[in-house]
Amino acid sequence: MPILLTFTPPSSFRLGLRAVVGNSGKLLTSSAARSFSTRHFVTELCPQYSSRGAISPITILRDRHSRILTSRVSVRTLSRFRAITRYPSLPDSYEDRDGLPFRKEDLNQREVNQIFGAHLSAKQANELLRILHGRRVAGTLNDPNLHVNTAQFTATDRQKALQYLRENIPVDEVINAGLRAEDELKFIEAQAEEQGTENAEQQFEETGRKDPPSDAVVDKVEVPTGRLPKAPKSDSPYGEGAFDRIRARNIAKREAEEKRLEEEQKKREEEEALKNIGTLQTEQQQQPKELSPRMQKWVARATSSLTEPPKMKAWERLLPSLAMTILVLSGCAAYAVMYAPPRRAWRLWPDIPPAAATCLALIGLNLMVWRLWSVGPLWGLFNRYFIVIAATPRPLQLVGAMFSHQNFNHVALNMVALWFFGTRLHDEIGRGNFLAIYFSSGALGFMVSLANLVLFRGLEFTTLGASGAIYGIVVAFFWLHKYDEFKLFGYPPDPMSGPQGLAFIGLILGLHIVPFLSKRAHSVDTASHLGGMLAGVTGMELVKKHMDAKARRRAERLKTIHALGGSLNN
Repeated sequence: MPILLTFTPPSSFRLGLRAVVGNSGKLLTSSAARSFSTRHFVTELCPQYSSRGAISPITILRDRHSRILTSRVSVRTLSRFRAITRYPSLPDSYEDRDGLPFRKEDLNQREVNQIFGAHLSAKQANELLRILHGRRVAGTLNDPNLHVNTAQFTATDRQKALQYLRENIPVDEVINAGLRAEDELKFIEAQAEEQGTENAEQQFEETGRKDPPSDAVVDKVEVPTGRLPKAPKSDSPYGEGAFDRIRARNIAKREAEEKRLEEEQKKREEEEALKNIGTLQTEQQQQPKELSPRMQKWVARATSSLTEPPKMKAWERLLPSLAMTILVLSGCAAYAVMYAPPRRAWRLWPDIPPAAATCLALIGLNLMVWRLWSVGPLWGLFNRYFIVIAATPRPLQLVGAMFSHQNFNHVALNMVALWFFGTRLHDEIGRGNFLAIYFSSGALGFMVSLANLVLFRGLEFTTLGASGAIYGIVVAFFWLHKYDEFKLFGYPPDPMSGPQGLAFIGLILGLHIVPFLSKRAHSVDTASHLGGMLAGVTGMELVKKHMDAKARRRAERLKTIHALGGSLNN
């Protein structure tokens, strides 16, 4: 008896890659296609579907050889900083009026307003926070003698500052206060052995608050230091000798040299921070090479003349971009509904499958814009419309920034993901639906990112990249196959079952939720990724409903035609 064989035509992923690399890439295409396969289980009867003032352009050029970025980047970096939180680590140069640094850079005025309100300047707020953080480490938080250094601040401001420090910089205040008390007791006992208890207690009190005489000059008033004096007693059991005095002098010289180097390092970091873009970028960077006069002219034309962000309310920054997002989403929905595939003769690449042609066109546009960032005369235009700037947002930035990337590694990884998942999704839902999901995911992702920057992170950030659109495509693909099992490179082997599409969506979502909710600084624009994923899931649901409705109407028409044909035959 004859045997009916089913033939599965090669996918657009394989045909498109073969058309690009030629016959020599057959082995590559077959192995790449087999490495990611699905096993479908029918769960219900349904119709079958058929087929980041703008960033200076010099910064972008200099970052071409920076580290690999696996997703969209927000163009800001933050070097590692550890605040002093333990009493034994308290430096000898500690003064209560200077306090201790609680983070690498001071709070800006916007952050200060969120914590204290608008009545405190950033300089005053940071001074109060440094003093209170130093007292928490030194164990002198409840010392009344030190109140003079914070007397200019209200009790409410001190309480708000202390609450902020306890929420963001964990310090064991009880242990530090206990260690401080032990050192105070040891100091009094050591002094009592040499000078008597009364003199020791008197000297200890002199290290605390010293009230100035009524006729004293203000500049010469001594303020409480908040630290214990060093006992002059030698640690040698034979008393202090000549070698002890020499060692003490050497230690004093070493400490003075360390303090000088520390002050020079701090001054150098402050100078470098002034040269960088934004208040959070304070790590050392390689200075750019000397530019030619021609390049300097293009840099001057592309650089904004603004010295600070324009004074605008949050809704004034977000409303135009929100209107642009709604317009893009509406246009994508209309395009998906009204799109009709062109005839073969009208296609630009008739020998390449439509899915491969669409993805290759998007990849070409992204690569072209990435290369055009190197053309000096275009820097002004690209800085205005091809990067999302929280300080000066423009509606067209939501679309233009989808085609801009930080460096070649950034664009390459995004385009590989677009080719791998885009061709597969395109084959199943068609070009109109695919492009609608792509552009709606990118626009909504940037809108969510812009809202996050304006409302929470700060106006000094910018963002760019196609990652929001790419994540929308990836999540839409897994949502379409949410109950199908996947195997990676043939694993897990049969008869074991592979993870379903929902598992991959959960993994991707988990990798983004934790950094998004974390208060630690990072350079990945997770907000735009989450916005793109939301658009991908929502768009895929709408596409499935639309395609189901079309399939039902087609089936009803066929049923009507068959009924009419049968009646005519009768």
